[in-house]
Amino acid sequence: MDKTVPPGAAILLDFIRETEVGRKDRASYDVIYGHNQDKLPQPLTTMTYGEIVDAQKSWSKRFGSSAAGAYQFMKATLQDLARANLSEINGAVLFTADLQDRLAYKLLVRRGYPKFITGQISLVEFAENLAKEWASFPVLADTQGATRQIKRGQSYYVGDGVNKALVKPQKVEAVLRQVLEAARRPHEVEEEPEAAPVPLPVPKPKPKPVRKSGRFWTWLLTAGGTIITALKELNLVALDWRVQIAILVTIVGFAIYAISSMPAVRNALGLK
Repeated sequence: MDKTVPPGAAILLDFIRETEVGRKDRASYDVIYGHNQDKLPQPLTTMTYGEIVDAQKSWSKRFGSSAAGAYQFMKATLQDLARANLSEINGAVLFTADLQDRLAYKLLVRRGYPKFITGQISLVEFAENLAKEWASFPVLADTQGATRQIKRGQSYYVGDGVNKALVKPQKVEAVLRQVLEAARRPHEVEEEPEAAPVPLPVPKPKPKPVRKSGRFWTWLLTAGGTIITALKELNLVALDWRVQIAILVTIVGFAIYAISSMPAVRNALGLK
């Protein structure tokens, strides 16, 4: 079924297709009147709209009717639909299954489908409209037919020597109630879930070169200044040389430890 056909109408079109041609599978779209499609040089769905209308001229004589496709479109019906939908239909367009679905839906609209699902016309009236479009459908109440007075369950065209109802009126009533329920049910459009945002990579801060590190120079100058101050203030030169060396080693050791703990220095030295 073409995706543009509303859910309720899709149910009804499936039912019409099965009633008209006896099946509702993919092959139903290639059927012509009397199931004579095997006598055609190629399937209907591979022919163009214009080719089918031209071929229908001879089908009435050869097969008894020009009815073609899943919904048994008559030649006059196809010509009328083409005139009314020039932007969509031309002689070169293929008579595909989807196109047939869209054309049949246009016929439903003509026959009052929007009014039926909104309660503007009754189920019985809409069924009679369908019977006027598809001869295999029965009327649901006694009424005037195309040629004579007819009873519930008869084809609108009964008496023409060709057409008769192919489905019981009770079945039509049941399907139309199902159609009405589906058409009035709110149909939510399924939205595709939004894709989770991809986190942007956080750039790692580039370590400063050791020569540009303020901390490095602070510790280096502090260590140097401490040594000089110690020499002056503590008069280390007066101490035993071994004591002087021990004090200097301690000061330098603390300075080296402080400097080597800096990330920039550790990266430069390849330390983890």
